[in-house]
Amino acid sequence: MTQNSRELRLLVCFRLARSFTAGMIAIVFPYYVLADFHYGASTLGLLYASATIATAGLALLFGYWADLRSRRATLLIAGALVPVSALLAFSSGRLPFLFAAAMLGGFSATGSRASGSVGGAAQPIQSAVIADLTTVGNRTSFFSLFTFLSGLCGAAGMLMAKAFSTRGAFLAGALISGFGLLFVLAMKLPEPRPQPRRLRSLKVIGKFSVTGAVNGISQGLIMPFLIPFFVIVYHVPRQSMAVYGFGGELLSSVAILVSPLIERRLGFVKGIAITRGAGALLLLLLPLTRNFPLAIFVYLVTPALRVVAVPAQQTALTAMVHDDETGRALGMNQVARLTASSGAVACTGYLFDISEIGAPFYAYAAVVGFSLILYFRFFGSRPTLRPR
Repeated sequence: MTQNSRELRLLVCFRLARSFTAGMIAIVFPYYVLADFHYGASTLGLLYASATIATAGLALLFGYWADLRSRRATLLIAGALVPVSALLAFSSGRLPFLFAAAMLGGFSATGSRASGSVGGAAQPIQSAVIADLTTVGNRTSFFSLFTFLSGLCGAAGMLMAKAFSTRGAFLAGALISGFGLLFVLAMKLPEPRPQPRRLRSLKVIGKFSVTGAVNGISQGLIMPFLIPFFVIVYHVPRQSMAVYGFGGELLSSVAILVSPLIERRLGFVKGIAITRGAGALLLLLLPLTRNFPLAIFVYLVTPALRVVAVPAQQTALTAMVHDDETGRALGMNQVARLTASSGAVACTGYLFDISEIGAPFYAYAAVVGFSLILYFRFFGSRPTLRPR
């Protein structure tokens, strides 16, 4: 086993522990807020929005530290935030504790567990480490494999949420994600070289940041509220929602394996256009019908359509920037996406509270359409990837 293979295996073990915890939290957190403590959808929206803003700031900070200081130390610090946040949520349901937990742990739900919603501040570091240990030729396959395995564990965590009380799930998550830190301690990663102060890939980073911001708006409008939608509109019990969440996460994970094929056949831009465009059209059905089986079908399918092209997109970004700037590039992209998402999250929370359930779905479709125009404008149908 080569050194790179060893580090990749340790990294995936760390990520799986976090994904399992993330799956449990994704199910129990909205029930904890809405059902156990009877806070409104606006409060849930503010919790998600604050978590999104905090994750954006932490992602940028960690991205810089990973490039300029130490990948391993930064990953360890970022990794510790999830168990700490889960313990905070377990300790009390009072709003100050919930806000602190959501902000530290990134309980923003602005994407699937596969793409690093809970604990998303560590995602740019993980992606930078994968980029360091792979080549352009095999990177999308590794991104897909990591995301697939993460999604499987996230799905298992969602299903396992049935076995715990709402509060007990946070304690279990703290223990599991805390155990995952042992794998980071065993890792040996190369220390970063001295960095120039000025980013040489600023133009490319800017383009990805603009598209990331627009993506963030669309994610914030809908993704954190898919589970609350079924809680509010259909009154789905937590045990049933855990099963549906498991199915959706499992489908998303399997779909991720198609990403390398999409990259080869279509390029990441056309792949994004087809999959996310189809998902946006399907989501329009949710406010237009009260057919529960159809709504569940849309819930199961649309997250998969949204994330299937993510590994190819990550490869494009890491291949188009300089080797010593990947941490900062990924961090800045995360900041743009999550900062834009936070306002959209708060907006949807307010709209749900005043029973304007349909408006966020219509806005989502329009924003996705605009984002696809930007992708074609900035990158064409297939970007030329720079040899690493």
